[in-house]
Amino acid sequence: MARAEARDCTMRLLYGRELGGEGVETSIEELMDLRLSQEDLAYVRGVLDGTEQKQEELDALIEQYAIGWSLGRIAKVDLSILRLALYEMLYREDVPTSVAINEAVELSHVYSTPEAASFINGILGSVARSLEEAKP
Repeated sequence: MARAEARDCTMRLLYGRELGGEGVETSIEELMDLRLSQEDLAYVRGVLDGTEQKQEELDALIEQYAIGWSLGRIAKVDLSILRLALYEMLYREDVPTSVAINEAVELSHVYSTPEAASFINGILGSVARSLEEAKP
């Protein structure tokens, strides 16, 4: 399975969690039908655990850069996509920032409204520029 497919699975699990769905372990087991490689399964588990641990920080960034939007106004699927991408940008050294942003936009094309892509791209692009400026 390609990383993009593992990322898609991860976003769906984050979205399910956001909606108050079943436990993550049950959902991951169901995803085993997709024949996740050990590497992909490690990615999924790592990102799920990481986004849960860092959710406050990720949500604070979303609120900071989604000017005029509260978390409650952002569609849950878009929130899941944003959390996933931000986690990759901040904590996954194996995912370049540009890839995290491009993949998030692609996920929004599949799972959200046509307007969501520019909204998500705008937030992630602003965070990326801020991170770049903060580098020594």
